[in-house]
Parts: sequence; C-alpha cells; structure tokens
Amino acid sequence: MPARIIGTGSYLPQRAVSNKELEKWVDTTDEWIRERTGIEQRHLAEQETTTSMAVEAALAAIRDAQIEAKEIDLIIVGTVSADMCFPSTACQVQSLIGADCAVAFDINAACAGFLFGLSIAQAYMQAGMAQTALVIGGETLSKMMDWQDRSTCVLFGDGAGAALVRKQERGIISLVQGSEGKRGMALTCQNRPVNNPLVKNDTALDHTRMDGREVYHFAVKTVPKAIENAMEKAGVASGEIKYFLLHQANLRIIESVAKKLGQPMEKFPTNLQKCGNISAGSVPVLLDHVNRSGMLQRGDKIVLAGFGAGLTWGAAVVEW
Repeated sequence: MPARIIGTGSYLPQRAVSNKELEKWVDTTDEWIRERTGIEQRHLAEQETTTSMAVEAALAAIRDAQIEAKEIDLIIVGTVSADMCFPSTACQVQSLIGADCAVAFDINAACAGFLFGLSIAQAYMQAGMAQTALVIGGETLSKMMDWQDRSTCVLFGDGAGAALVRKQERGIISLVQGSEGKRGMALTCQNRPVNNPLVKNDTALDHTRMDGREVYHFAVKTVPKAIENAMEKAGVASGEIKYFLLHQANLRIIESVAKKLGQPMEKFPTNLQKCGNISAGSVPVLLDHVNRSGMLQRGDKIVLAGFGAGLTWGAAVVEW
C-alpha cells in the first residue's frame, strides 16, 4: 500500500489530574480506579481546546517530518468532541498551520477515528488524489463527562496526536475496519434535541454514558480478531511484530488481547497510566511517544489498533 508515516506529534493539556485529586471531586478512590483500569492520572483541558491541541500535535508532526505545511494536501481529524459543529476542526487546523493547499474534513469513528483516518488517507493516495496527508486524533472529552458518574468520568482524558503520511512504496502494509451498529448504544452521548417553533426541548447536551461490561466484552473479543485479520492480510506473523500499539482504554483489555495473541506484554507499550482514555487521540499520542522515545527503527513492523463507540474498530500493520 503506497503510504508511509513520516512524522508524528502529540499534545497533552498542561494540567494533570491524579486519582488522588479526583477523590476530592468524585465518589471514588485511587485504589478503585487503578485496580479496574490501570489509570493513575489523566490530563484535563483548562485553556486548551480540541482545535488548539490538534494544531500543536500537527506542528510537532510537521517538525518531526521536516516538511512544510504547504506540502500537505489532505487533513483528516478524527474527533467526537469538536469545538464547533462547523467549520470542521480540520478546516480550522488547516487555517492555523498554513496548509492552504489541503482538502480538510472531520470524521467520527470515536476511539477508532485515527485508524479510520489512516485508511482514508491511504485510499486517497491509491486513487492519486493526495501525496501528503495529515491525520489527527484529538479530543476534549472532559467537557462531555458527568462528573458525578464515577464509573465513566474517571476513565477519560484530553489530548491530541498526529501523523504525517506520504505516498511511498513501503509503509502501511494492511488495514482492516469494522462496525457493529446494533451494539452501538453501549457507549453514547446524545446531541442537542430538536428545538424549534413546533417542538420545545431543553437544548443542553447530554453526557457520555457507557455500559462498561458490554464494551469490555466487545473489545476483548473483537480486537484480537481484527489484529489477526490485519496480520493475515499483510502476510506477517505475530512474532515479526515489534510492538502492538492499542487504543489505551483499559489495562485489563490490553492484557487480555496480549494473552489471546500469545504475545508478551513487553510488546504492548502503554501510556494510559498517565493519559487515561483519549478516544481518537489515544493511538496517535502513544505512537508519538514510542517514536520520540527511540523505540522504533526503520523497517520495524508494528500494529496499530483502535476500538470504541459505534461500535467501531480498526487495525493496521505498518512498516516503520
């Protein structure tokens, strides 16, 4: 597949909130959160917005790739927490980074948004419609939480990650995607209801609501199959994969996937301990961390996998 990741970037809000601090706001404990999720802290926006974090991640990726913004001809932002209904986050990013030649739009595939964005970018390149794409996953999930619902609000954090993808002969080896809308009500956030001269409703937005048990069972069953399908499609065995970079939702889920794939946890880097679940931002933020930590060498094969609301999932085998 003619697409290679040539640069990465990420941004997390300045304010980190530990489980101990959450105890002051929510009926929970550090022990309860750690035991069930592995999360120790998360970053919450104060002055930051989804757009501002996406811009910072994009600029970091541009610096890492050593290109100019004017070379970008496609910008895709995966998000469920855009600052505005319109214009899109991607169009705002385009303006703020000076990528004047790019086509820009948002997508909503929740925690799989970054993987869906990669797939779209790769398809554009195969069709000859793009040469260099900026794919971003960014979220301000804290504004969508019910901060009295301890089963949900403690899980999520804010942030953004980005990857620059360029048309080349080697890079993304395989991509798989899927959706199961019949189970989609397991993780929801209602939008503003109809409110017009014919119908009167409260226009306030709802909060995120999740059936944690249902989402867990979906993830531990679906993610290993998606990864296996991607590896089979790529003609790559699990032993050839250096790292599996999974959506950082829950440490138990990641451990379960590792066990089902028969791979050691050492091949599953994590940052959920410090970041929590950043939805579409999760995979690219982790990818940037691994990249900037010097853990990747040219030719390494890695797996990226995202899963979440929709219900949606995606997995990719990538040669670095």
